[in-house]
Amino acid sequence: MASLHCRHFLLLHLIILTATSLPFPLEQDTPVSRFQQYLRIKTAHPEPDYSSAVSFLISQAQSIGLQYRTLEFSPGKPLLLLSWIGSNPSLPSLLFNSHLDSVPAEPSKWLHPPFSAVRTPDGRIHARGAQDDKCIGMQYIEAIRNLKHKNFTPTRTIHVSYVPDEEIGGSDGAAKFVHSMDFENLNIGFALDEGQASPGDEFRVFYADRSPWGLKIKANGRPGHGSRMYDNSAMENLMKSLEVISRFRESQFDVVKAGKAANSEVISVNPVYVKAGVTSDTASGFAMNVQPSEAEAGFDIRLPPTANPEEMKRRIAEEWVPAIRNMSYEIIEKGPIRDDMGRPLMTLTNASNPWWLVFEQAITFVGGKLAKPEILASTTDARYIRQRGIPVLNFSPMSNTPILLHDHNEHLRDTVYLKGIEVYETLISSLSSFIEA
Repeated sequence: MASLHCRHFLLLHLIILTATSLPFPLEQDTPVSRFQQYLRIKTAHPEPDYSSAVSFLISQAQSIGLQYRTLEFSPGKPLLLLSWIGSNPSLPSLLFNSHLDSVPAEPSKWLHPPFSAVRTPDGRIHARGAQDDKCIGMQYIEAIRNLKHKNFTPTRTIHVSYVPDEEIGGSDGAAKFVHSMDFENLNIGFALDEGQASPGDEFRVFYADRSPWGLKIKANGRPGHGSRMYDNSAMENLMKSLEVISRFRESQFDVVKAGKAANSEVISVNPVYVKAGVTSDTASGFAMNVQPSEAEAGFDIRLPPTANPEEMKRRIAEEWVPAIRNMSYEIIEKGPIRDDMGRPLMTLTNASNPWWLVFEQAITFVGGKLAKPEILASTTDARYIRQRGIPVLNFSPMSNTPILLHDHNEHLRDTVYLKGIEVYETLISSLSSFIEA
């Protein structure tokens, strides 16, 4: 009997030692703890751990009986696709998309290590990706888990995709996926992708992204002594362009400040860099008495889907960077601005779109309120799906939550996360049961 007590004591001691030696305490297997596990996988650029993230998600899919397969359109950049086959798989299916990767974090600027997923006593889960967008990636799975426990059977097939490289443009992820036969064979009728948090009590929903352009302008001119005045010097020509571009920026910003349009509804232009001068070993690092023969500047431009890209290109060529001033430019279009039919990349949010009506009714049913549909000021992988003519809404069920994507101390309250699972339960059941007339 004494030896039995001794064995029990040793076993208990071993459990305590094991628990205290782990990097994170042993946790119960709950929706929140599973979310924390996903957050602890370091998927930040420049070296996202895609392998561990995909392995973890596959284990979750297996635990609830979902089909899964891994696709790879670029080496080392897997795309995970989960599927729940509906009772009528001939109907167009649904796609719930999220991305695997995260932006980098500066640990010294955080209250808690950015990949520790610390849950504070007030319920805040601190981690890079808590809002952008590992929350929805796990909420999709948890909602399906709950529906399966309730013996729900979808009519339409449901697909859940986890794509790489969204945070660096998606060119090796969603951009290649949507033009593949794998995507074509899914027969997608409607999709949801990431949105943003709402500081108020309404959920935000977005029907379009802005399209990003990079603009590099280069001016050339005669070099010479710094004491002389030259016409059409490189710096003079560049400064003239900067003045014209600045006036356009101010005109767009004035519309926003006057309350006539949201930031996402205008063309934003932001200077990124200026590069000129002849380097030297002087204190300033430049030869101050030499006029450079070249000068360059870069800008980040964001176009709403209502903008005319051809008109924008004309403005750049004729007003911003006229060749007559010995200037040249390069536009880097980072993704599509029109769909395959030449239409703006927008999803209708009125009665003419039956998917919108089902979405709206589902949010009301679960006790949520929707804010006025918006254009997303930033860019997501939804634009690639819209490029194929598929209606997509950007949506993340986070109300009464500060917008912290890409910020220090990104976090999400556990109650908001759990409410989001409930919201997706209703959305998945409603959308997958919808039979379009």
